[in-house]
Amino acid sequence: MAGDTNPLPSLELANDAAPEVLTPGARRPPRQQRRTAGALLIAGPMIFLLTEFIAAAAWTDPPYSYTYHFISDLGVHGPSTLFGQYMYSPLAWVMNTGFFLFGITILAGVAALRGLPGRRRWAALVPATLLAAGGVLLGLFPGSGEAMNDGTGDFHAWGALAGFVGGNVLAIALGSVHRRAGLSPRLGRMLVTAGVIGLVSMVAYFADVISGANVLVGLVERGATHPFLLALACAGFALWGPLRDRPGAVATR
Repeated sequence: MAGDTNPLPSLELANDAAPEVLTPGARRPPRQQRRTAGALLIAGPMIFLLTEFIAAAAWTDPPYSYTYHFISDLGVHGPSTLFGQYMYSPLAWVMNTGFFLFGITILAGVAALRGLPGRRRWAALVPATLLAAGGVLLGLFPGSGEAMNDGTGDFHAWGALAGFVGGNVLAIALGSVHRRAGLSPRLGRMLVTAGVIGLVSMVAYFADVISGANVLVGLVERGATHPFLLALACAGFALWGPLRDRPGAVATR
């Protein structure tokens, strides 16, 4: 606008947020960092969901069930049996590759998001690191019946716990600092909600397995993983998208 002497660009806040001036301690990440972080936060969940779909589609005799089978079954070539489930995944290497890569990719996305100051940045990096470590353990140590007998199944179990906790706490952490991360309040609430649903589902999942009931155990397990994966992907799309001007919202670069 003619006569405007303010050289700083303005950013759009969410429709339901009041205009604010972002101080140096609460800067939004620069454009390129936002796009890099967004791309990685999209890629991580997509790696998991796509490799899960491919491995499940190859399991046809009998067909793999998203409601009955464990996710980890897809990483066991087999044939093997554990917790009463027969495991035979022809493309186990695809799922194990997805396990190995998805958490590392999400961690890279969080690390690329430079708009979080001080302790808030660590509050996101720590669970993201836990998620990445969990994914690596899941990929390296498939959860077969033989693994439970030779001791490597413990690594798989710790990897699953780290993935559940890390992913869901990460969603809650990013949702809690949505403004500094460059996300809308609505998306922030969605991230927190997804994380809470995931943690509740995690408790239900372990109760289901420990009790031996195994009632819709595959569906319950996905309740502990898929909500935070989809929420993080949505955050990635929001970061990747264009920033539109809105008066009253100033960002420093």
